Amino acid sequence: MPTLYHAPQSRSTVIVALVHELGDPADLDIVRVTIPRQDGSGAPDPQNPHPEKKVPVLVDGDGMIRERGAIIVWLTERYPSDLAPLPGQPGRGAFLSWLFWYQGVFEPVAILDFLDISHPALTASFRDVSTAVAQVQAALQDRPYLLGDRYSAADLLVAGAFAFFRQMIPDSGPIAAWVDRCQDRDSIRRAAADDGEGDG
Repeated sequence: MPTLYHAPQSRSTVIVALVHELGDPADLDIVRVTIPRQDGSGAPDPQNPHPEKKVPVLVDGDGMIRERGAIIVWLTERYPSDLAPLPGQPGRGAFLSWLFWYQGVFEPVAILDFLDISHPALTASFRDVSTAVAQVQAALQDRPYLLGDRYSAADLLVAGAFAFFRQMIPDSGPIAAWVDRCQDRDSIRRAAADDGEGDG
């Protein structure tokens, strides 16, 4: 049985929300683990198979899938839905591009900005938060979601960062309303409620 390892109130919460969006597949197990927290609480969990004891990580037989973008691709291919274009379908390239842009560009620049770290080499490689935000603004100018008229797992991932780093939401433009739409879903509320049960 595929098993997702999750720590409440962590990067894996978005994957739990995706599992809810996919109808809570009966053949997918979710195991709670502990992780070290920035406030000094928590600890690495011996049952977590991730080599660095991070979350999320998904194990399927002998295979291990790490990183949220990769896990989103794996889940949306195994459990097809309207949350992701499948290989060969229109929009597949844009879907993959948003997932990997998020992992490789957006999250790093958001964290660097939050930590007030800057360097010309970082800017040359990743640009900066304002450039990243402008990319999302441009994508949403004439559509309600990143891929068009329909909510996707790319919206779930990217909008979640804006919900966490709310200071990045511009005072004008489409991002604020888009974040509100993406957060106003039963899957998000259920994942948050799940995280509130027990101490993880």
